[in-house]
Amino acid sequence: MHTLISPEHPAQAMVLAAGRGERMRPLTNQTPKPLLRVHGQPLMQWPMQALARGGFVHQLVNTAWLGEQISAHFGDRLTWPGLPEVHIRYSHEGHDFGRALETAGGIVRALPSLGEVFWVVAGDVFAPDFEFNMQALQRFAASPATAHLWLVPNPEHNLGGDFGLSATGRVLNLAKGTPGCELTFSTIALYKKTFFDDCGLPTGNPQGTALALAPLLRAAMDRGQVSGEVYLGSWTDVGTPERLAQLNDRMA
Repeated sequence: MHTLISPEHPAQAMVLAAGRGERMRPLTNQTPKPLLRVHGQPLMQWPMQALARGGFVHQLVNTAWLGEQISAHFGDRLTWPGLPEVHIRYSHEGHDFGRALETAGGIVRALPSLGEVFWVVAGDVFAPDFEFNMQALQRFAASPATAHLWLVPNPEHNLGGDFGLSATGRVLNLAKGTPGCELTFSTIALYKKTFFDDCGLPTGNPQGTALALAPLLRAAMDRGQVSGEVYLGSWTDVGTPERLAQLNDRMA
């Protein structure tokens, strides 16, 4: 019913929705984490709508844990008031391999359906002020970088940080808690397909190999191939039931 590969209309963005959401239990025992509601609508619907608002209407969603609920909820195409029609295809990792493939493994699985340059955003991060715009994509496409990350000031749950950022906009591979490691990866990023050339997996990941993204990013940072910028808008990694409750309380 859902076709993954569609070369005539490559996906412009991938929304990550395959995680088990272990820390969100028991809420995720019966509901996939990206479908948990924030301010009256599924958490993952916020970035999907923001992408559509920016003109990125061909979206790909990967699923695993209770993934059939996600495709049943959104279908293949949908329209929200005031937004253009969104076309969705799915990479059902759970159905195809019985498990999630981790972030990089999932992206490589979906590469045949993605454009040469594409957005990736986690379906469990709430960033309602973020603007996905074509100018950012075109600027990145013209640059020598193979990945461009949006970073946020370290939140309370990650005070040691993930990365640093140079004055010239290069993301720095720094150890957690060291001087300059003052920024956390928001999960929002632009990638070129070439970023995954040396990941060790064939395009399409036909064997369903799980592969983490962070080591690939850090290796590319050491090669000077990852650019970035700081995002100062509202941002929440909805990682625990308490954060979800706080978020909904603040928006009530």
